[in-house]
Amino acid sequence: MAATITVRGLTKRHGTVTAVSDLDLDIAAGEFVTVLGPSGCGKTTTLMCIAGFTLPDAGEILVNGRSVVGLPAHKRQLGVVFQHASLFPHMTVFENVAFSLRMRDRPRVEVEERVRDALAMVRLSGFERRRPSQLSGGQQQRVALARALVFRPPVLLLDEPLAALDLKLRQQLQAEIKRLHEELGVTVVSVTHDQSEALAIADRIVVMKDGRIQQTGTPEELYRYPVNAFVTQFIGEANLLKARVIRREGACVVAWVENELEVRGIMPHDHSDPRDEVTLVLRPESIVVGEACAGLANAFAGVVEKTVYLGQATRYHVRVGNAVSLVAEWQNRSGMARAARDERVVVGWAAEDMVVL
Repeated sequence: MAATITVRGLTKRHGTVTAVSDLDLDIAAGEFVTVLGPSGCGKTTTLMCIAGFTLPDAGEILVNGRSVVGLPAHKRQLGVVFQHASLFPHMTVFENVAFSLRMRDRPRVEVEERVRDALAMVRLSGFERRRPSQLSGGQQQRVALARALVFRPPVLLLDEPLAALDLKLRQQLQAEIKRLHEELGVTVVSVTHDQSEALAIADRIVVMKDGRIQQTGTPEELYRYPVNAFVTQFIGEANLLKARVIRREGACVVAWVENELEVRGIMPHDHSDPRDEVTLVLRPESIVVGEACAGLANAFAGVVEKTVYLGQATRYHVRVGNAVSLVAEWQNRSGMARAARDERVVVGWAAEDMVVL
């Protein structure tokens, strides 16, 4: 049932603006791929070209090895769910879900069976006679999902379907979409600007900027080993530390704020020249505050400039030296003392918790 998707040299211009530039992408059958990036990066244009709603200026799009460029959207047999459910307000839930089957002239018995199965998949059995105005936003998006899946497409395309929902509902539907993907085995391509959504549900993430792919990988690969500053700061938060290589002796030793740091994270280049300037990536949750720094390879005295209580964690802005401020995020636990503003503290991290861009 699932299909492969191959994109080669995809380019789309809107007047003088190039929305997508020479993009290559391979998606395996049954894979869940999320295209992530800020507004205007080209992610939705890419999806609309795959869906058939936008005609590319150059490039090739193959579904299961067959070109679909020039093929009308309704003949590509791809399921699509948009940011807004776009249900027919005058139709019942049953009629909305059945619409694509009736347009395909499927027999009445088959239509009833498939609609019943589709609504059961999205946990809306018993809602057949309701109209969209009688549903919550989350229920409307479930109906849209059922409508996209009812004709059993090989590919499901999701254009930010959760963006208009509140946080708790988004998280619930993220779990539902992931469940449906695992149960059906369908190939899913989604676009979003929400990094937490991408990390939570995707098998693989494609990060885009200015119409080009910056990095592709699993959520863990992108979070732990970003290739540049844009990916680093778009996938979570990070401290970017400017340093200079001093020597390589198994670990890499660098000079930072008049101190020496030991780095054992991935070094993408052979930074062996002492003149090499490097940028280190250090995630806030990797920084330890207080007594727990004992035994860490990198530990420094600092002063707390600001604290932010986040519920599950406290975020500290700690000044190290005269000018550098680090952001650390420490999980709150019962009985754990929290540092106060202007308090002198020790901050530290393991050598393995830094990577070099």
